[in-house]
Amino acid sequence: MAQLTLLRHGQSTYNAENRFTGVLDVPLTQLGIKEAHLAGQKLKSYHFDFAFTSMLIRASQTLDIVLDEINQNEISIVKNKALNERHYGSLQGLNKAEMSTKYGEKQVEIWRRSFDIKPPDGESLEDTFKRTIPFYCAEIEPQLRQNKNVLIVAHGNSLRALTMYLENISAFDIVNINIPTGIPKNYIFDSNMKLVSAKYLDSDVMQP
Repeated sequence: MAQLTLLRHGQSTYNAENRFTGVLDVPLTQLGIKEAHLAGQKLKSYHFDFAFTSMLIRASQTLDIVLDEINQNEISIVKNKALNERHYGSLQGLNKAEMSTKYGEKQVEIWRRSFDIKPPDGESLEDTFKRTIPFYCAEIEPQLRQNKNVLIVAHGNSLRALTMYLENISAFDIVNINIPTGIPKNYIFDSNMKLVSAKYLDSDVMQP
């Protein structure tokens, strides 16, 4: 049975500063580096045939650390902008708390969590879904169908889009889904690509 592991990058400098990051290319913090090492330790017993990541440094840094931890630096790595974080438009770089004060907490929560509402000049989760899922279907799922194990290191919203698709989560219910930094989630599929199981590799994370 094929296995797919999803991992959100470790804490970035803008995560730590409570800023909207989007496609701004910011690195990991020291805590983020630690989270990446811990993620790698949780994956010590896993073997991967391919790894996919975004074009952004916080994701590629995380992937490099994980592959060092599991001694699998020789596997094929594909970087593609389809896995980038959603574009937060004119909110990028701005403090989330300050934007809540300016626009209201409810409006900022809608921009952050809703499926089809775009932040000013940015992408909705629906937009992210429309670029992430075709890439998954064309480039990643065929590997799984050949019983190859795949690791994807990406971002909160590109991974929310994948989670919607893989777990058949509705646009209504995805509002309540948040992807934690640095904690791998493992999916197992049967030979017909039917999902057998999906679980975080951390007992402290609430399982769906």
